[in-house]
Amino acid sequence: MINHVTVVGAGVMGRGIAYVSALAGFKTILVDISETQLQDAVDTTKKTAEKGVVRGKLTEEKKEVLFGNLHTSTDLAAAVKETDFIIEAVPEKRSLKQSIMQEAEAHARDGVIFTSNTSTISPTELGSYTNRPEKFAVMHFFNPVHIMKLVEIVRGLETSDETVEVVRQVAEKMGKETVEVNEFPGFVTSRISALVGNEAFHMLQEGVASAEDIDKAIKLGLNFPMGPLELGDLVGLDARLNNLRYLHEKLGDKFRPAPLLEQYVMAGRIGRKSGKGVYDYSTGEE
Repeated sequence: MINHVTVVGAGVMGRGIAYVSALAGFKTILVDISETQLQDAVDTTKKTAEKGVVRGKLTEEKKEVLFGNLHTSTDLAAAVKETDFIIEAVPEKRSLKQSIMQEAEAHARDGVIFTSNTSTISPTELGSYTNRPEKFAVMHFFNPVHIMKLVEIVRGLETSDETVEVVRQVAEKMGKETVEVNEFPGFVTSRISALVGNEAFHMLQEGVASAEDIDKAIKLGLNFPMGPLELGDLVGLDARLNNLRYLHEKLGDKFRPAPLLEQYVMAGRIGRKSGKGVYDYSTGEE
């Protein structure tokens, strides 16, 4: 039985995963090397919970459960010693993920399941960084984690059926729907999202329509909840570009990044987190 979850990485995704984990009743430790990042994650979590209470989405009792279960640490080794389940949610850098997996492996008990929130990297490769590839799977959440319902569960070559079932149970306890995906570059959602987002950049580059009208057309004409350019700004154009480069390398020319997207990233216009991407957030304008 899974009672204790360790989430590694207190960025946007990690803090969101820790939120839904603690709210679901798991004793949750959010780990990061930065005390400042951890404090910011706690502050953000408090604001999210308070908004949930105001909007009637969260009761005061549930909020107390959340904060009773949520803890933070800068000591990965100590955090994983008593854990049942690890969710790695650090940036998409193989060397960083490898070092975290190997350190966690050195201190985690034998039965602990390892997962990663990666959107592109092979679960077989990530599982090979541990001594338990049969107990490794990708657990791909979506931003904002407390709202988005889906988790993609992606098998590596050696992932066991038992591991997939436990991961599914954990995700469902967190209030998520799941889909099971066999390993292939980009899984399901990242491939489709990358294609749509890249094509939107090609259209913007070609002058087909303004950014506002491209997003409006996709939202109203295809019933997307968010336009592809807005979504790129939300997830980070740098992250979108990295995904496209990976998919281009693995799957060919249809994923070649639009030159305009590359220009935006080179200019530091990477979206909401920098204050400017396709849209300008520094002045409140979009």
